[in-house]
Amino acid sequence: MLKNKIALITGASRGIGEAIAIEFAKNNADVIINYYNDQEEAQKVVDKVKKYGVESMAVKADVSNFNEVKQMVEEIQKKFKRVDILVNNAGIVKDRTLKNITLEEWHAVINTNLNGVFYVTKVVLPLIGEGGRIINISSIVGQYGNFGQCNYAAAKAGIIGFTKSLAKELGKKKITVNAIAPGFVKTGITKNIPFLRKKIINYMTPLKEGAEPKDIANLVTFLASEKSRYITGSVINIDGGLAF
Repeated sequence: MLKNKIALITGASRGIGEAIAIEFAKNNADVIINYYNDQEEAQKVVDKVKKYGVESMAVKADVSNFNEVKQMVEEIQKKFKRVDILVNNAGIVKDRTLKNITLEEWHAVINTNLNGVFYVTKVVLPLIGEGGRIINISSIVGQYGNFGQCNYAAAKAGIIGFTKSLAKELGKKKITVNAIAPGFVKTGITKNIPFLRKKIINYMTPLKEGAEPKDIANLVTFLASEKSRYITGSVINIDGGLAF
């Protein structure tokens, strides 16, 4: 589905980002792995991707740092010349009630989860030609909120507004811009959620289980393909029914 396409995935050294990278490779896309600080894990993903006979490279950048993003994209441009698919996946959590949250915790999440999407998209956009794809990973928390996640919810809600506005700007170039809003996903970020809380979430989910990272990757792959050519400005929930 993605033959001859070049994809950049932020935060792709583990979890959802890694799953997306592998699914893209299975569909014949060359994949650029962005990572923040774990070069060894990023290289492992590159090695997994290359097993499918495609090109891959790992590029370090803190997406919350505009200068690092610029350096990353310059490196990408030297090797690949263009980007056909951008997946803004990088994100962090620093959960705390508003009463107890520090300024540092607030800004860290906003800078990575929201400003990072702006920085990466702005710098990569000149490399994306007609028919390109931009896919932003939001969350159902950005739609419905969650206790102790004011910072995370604000950032993920901001991504939704960003997605819809950019879709209107880029439609004339046939570049689609969509967001995905996962619910509970079995990743490293969620592994420390208390057992009882997980049981409650599963009970509230009609499908009675959390998503696997591959479930998210399958949807991202569809949105990256020509099969989704007439979908733009959409927010697609993938949450096992948790949000309804």
